[in-house]
Amino acid sequence: MTRYWVRFRCGEKSGWGELTGDRVVPLSRPPFEGGGERGDPLPLETVRLLQPLPAPGKFIGLWNNFHQRAAEEGLTPPAHPLWFVKTANCCAGPGEVIRRPEGYAGPVAFEGELGIVVGRRCRNADREEAQAAIFGYTCVNDVTARGEMRADPAFVQWCRAKSHDTFGPFGPVIASGLDPGDLRVRVHIDGEPYQDYPVADMIFDPVEIVRHLSRDVTLEAGDLIACGTSVGAREMPDGCRVEVEIDRIGVLVNRFGA
Repeated sequence: MTRYWVRFRCGEKSGWGELTGDRVVPLSRPPFEGGGERGDPLPLETVRLLQPLPAPGKFIGLWNNFHQRAAEEGLTPPAHPLWFVKTANCCAGPGEVIRRPEGYAGPVAFEGELGIVVGRRCRNADREEAQAAIFGYTCVNDVTARGEMRADPAFVQWCRAKSHDTFGPFGPVIASGLDPGDLRVRVHIDGEPYQDYPVADMIFDPVEIVRHLSRDVTLEAGDLIACGTSVGAREMPDGCRVEVEIDRIGVLVNRFGA
């Protein structure tokens, strides 16, 4: 059974909750720590949904993780996940504005992606341990200032281009208890479709991503891993509305502004 977990604000209070239909049931602890005590349900319309994790200890993104994109761009499928780090300041929640960096007038691209939420410490995992370490999934927009990546010919600046404030929106929920293999990721800009691709086309599926990454770094509960994107990612026009939708998870909606 799929369950949906959120962080929310109601008046001056914020916290964790479980979304059940049109109600949010407050929790005293994070869901991957058991959730703790449950409070009285709140009507969904009375709360504001926040990014469904506090700033992750690690926010890892993948590159070249889809067969179709690799084929179209003439890339060789990697033997190990190719990954970079987005710094925690980039995190943003549903409804927040993605801000253009001050002084930067170049292209800012969206990348709709499936996000993995790690639910327990994981190091040197086998496949079974990696599966058990995945708490759930969310929608991610891995925003990129493409003009900054190769501004210096001596060094590709992945972290700089992807870590500006608000360049890592995710949410609106964490969905647990689902199999991501039959999901699709879709992105619409001002209602027009630009991305629509199957998660099953991944070179490394979510379990393999966690297994491999756990051999590079110790993964901790609350870490977030963006699984990479497929074809169709492109520049966002200023003022646009961008929607990242994943079946059975939800729709992450943000605007891109100055």
